[in-house]
Amino acid sequence: MNSEKFDYIIVGAGSAGCVLANRLTEDSNNSVLLIETGGSDKSIFIQMPTALSIPMNTKKYAWQFETQPEPFLNNRLIHCPRGKVLGGSSSINGMVYVRGHAKDFDEWQQHGAQEWDYAHCLPYFKKSEDWAFSANEYRAKSGPLGVNNGNEMKNPLYRAFINAGVEAGYFETKDYNGEQQEGFGPMHMTVKNGVRSSTANAYLRPAMARNNLTVITHALVHKVLLDGKKAVGVRYERKGKIVDVKANKEVVLSAGPVGSPHLLQLSGIGPKAVLAAANIDVKHDLPGVGQNLQDHLEFYFQFKCKKPISLNGKLDWFSKLKIGVRWILTKKGLGATNHFESCGFIRSKASVEWPDLQYHFLPAAMRYDGKEAFAGHGFQVHIGHNKPKSRGHIKALSADPKAHPEILFNYLEHEDDREGFRACVRLTREIINQPALDEYRGEEIQPGTNIQSDEEIDTFVREFVESAYHPSCSCKMGTDELAVVDPQTRVHGIDGLRVVDSSIFPTIPNGNLNAPTIMVAERAADIIRGRELLAPLNAKVTIDPNWQQQQRSAIPKRSTN
Repeated sequence: MNSEKFDYIIVGAGSAGCVLANRLTEDSNNSVLLIETGGSDKSIFIQMPTALSIPMNTKKYAWQFETQPEPFLNNRLIHCPRGKVLGGSSSINGMVYVRGHAKDFDEWQQHGAQEWDYAHCLPYFKKSEDWAFSANEYRAKSGPLGVNNGNEMKNPLYRAFINAGVEAGYFETKDYNGEQQEGFGPMHMTVKNGVRSSTANAYLRPAMARNNLTVITHALVHKVLLDGKKAVGVRYERKGKIVDVKANKEVVLSAGPVGSPHLLQLSGIGPKAVLAAANIDVKHDLPGVGQNLQDHLEFYFQFKCKKPISLNGKLDWFSKLKIGVRWILTKKGLGATNHFESCGFIRSKASVEWPDLQYHFLPAAMRYDGKEAFAGHGFQVHIGHNKPKSRGHIKALSADPKAHPEILFNYLEHEDDREGFRACVRLTREIINQPALDEYRGEEIQPGTNIQSDEEIDTFVREFVESAYHPSCSCKMGTDELAVVDPQTRVHGIDGLRVVDSSIFPTIPNGNLNAPTIMVAERAADIIRGRELLAPLNAKVTIDPNWQQQQRSAIPKRSTN
């Protein structure tokens, strides 16, 4: 195997890597090697949507990273799981499908990612998608990735939450992935025929039937092999054996926002001071590797529910057994959804042009590990500030590829981020206290009505906020001194080496990251293959015309201020 060569070597069979493996092997002239540290994704806990909290918290399927003590979160260590299985984080995530706001991608272009504005990205969102409902200018039905609306909001709490948002003075939006993100409406998920639509299911499995794709699992890549300033292959370890494998054309890192910068650094590509401190020989001083790290934080508001209609009534072992058996036999029912079936996107204040706060509504009250928060019925809404200004880093601490890197997000370092979370608390309370939820809303359990002042909110947030598991931007795309890849995804200063995953986002979008990661991989695949790129689509984007003067479109029916 030491002498084996492939045209392309892809490191990481995750959200981006599986897409690339599929698209690059469409050309039968390309030989492709895909290397993954984890193994099979065949577990029922991965494939059954309702079981989403299990793989995320399982060492077998996820790197269970932790941050350094976060200085602005009372020095807490924050959980940062990343997929370690075929499908990567698309096999362990919450399956929420949010593309992001059109302006997020226009922002990428403003940061130096030329032709990555919304008009250029939209065709690739469409190319990836198999939308369960009618195709239109924004949505498509012919792609590999299944997207639907779960059980279509059968529980009345979903609709009540949307109605409450409208009563609070916000827009209703029929499709936040279409013309208008801002507002309240149904939420979409990567589920197809009742099964998780991971990139392993949607892209990799069909590609594995091709004889020009080789997939190696349970293999840890040590570094990229360089000949001067050219990538010529990778070194990996499998079952105790070290193997060097060569690339005729290119090496593509798709190891994710932690793995890709870490691998670059292990290969001697990164900030000179970081490499020297880790005793890694400097092959190419590239200051931005591991810098610009961003993530979303969130917490949940929890309320008791006055009617016995929440999912808390389905958490006993017998109910779970019935749900599981029905799913196994029919792929339908409560097992076929992630339960986040309604949502909202709003602006935190006037003068913010597009939404920076996001809601996931859940008709149950439970903890992040999937256990009940309290006895009885309840509901909760996850809320977070999605356009943070705080920046962190990924740093290799040694030349040992098995040693985890240092991860520090500097969450809430910037005052604007702290202000954003104060808005989260006050605006959410106002929404939940609208008439539409009167018949359901019981006592506020978390944060609790005693949390009112800026100081009280800040204290609560520091203690209870958690990662939304959206790390990104640590190998940013652009042309400035901190850019790691150019707009063609090529690593600056190194031939034959690209990075394609969420680490190359210049800034974090307003939403969950799986959809834009898949889009980036779809577009990058065409770039790598030298194909003519899909023509830009100038679809209409609706933004509140009075965004400079008002935080929302109308006066709330019931004000809590």
